Amino acid sequence: MSQFQLMGIFDDEDGVKSAVRAAKEQGLRIVEVYTPYAIHGLERLLGLKRSRLSIVCLIAGALGAGLKLWFEIWASAIDWPINVGGKPWNSLPAFVPITFEVMVLFAGLFTVLALFMVTRLYPGKQAAIIHPQVTNDRFAVLIEESDASFDVDRVREMLKQHGAVEVTERLTAEVPA
Repeated sequence: MSQFQLMGIFDDEDGVKSAVRAAKEQGLRIVEVYTPYAIHGLERLLGLKRSRLSIVCLIAGALGAGLKLWFEIWASAIDWPINVGGKPWNSLPAFVPITFEVMVLFAGLFTVLALFMVTRLYPGKQAAIIHPQVTNDRFAVLIEESDASFDVDRVREMLKQHGAVEVTERLTAEVPA
């Protein structure tokens, strides 16, 4: 089964934001917005939920710190206790710097891995180029035909009113989730 989409190409971010706002007001289904850089407030206009990567980062950092503290206490106080000048075997102040470093390492690595898993990025994956200039110096808004009341000419005119320099039609194969 194929899906019909209209793709509006824009020169500036203001046109993208106004086109997204107008499409949402008309109840159109926006599939994707491609930009060469992050546009402040676009995620709010699109109605996207907050990312959960910060939770992954927090949990991974806490896991790294906990595992490192456990390992240092086990190694210095249980497995190989050495009396150095009468100091305690499990001296927590001595463990703080390396625990912090391991916490940052775990948080960073697991956050990047989670990002790659969620976005389905992996080494060797070929990027799908939708337009030669998109993400270089142009912006694109993809609007999908959601029902029988989708009027191609009305949507095309709406995109042009908001500054689209080019509007193209696309027929894409639906990819099962």
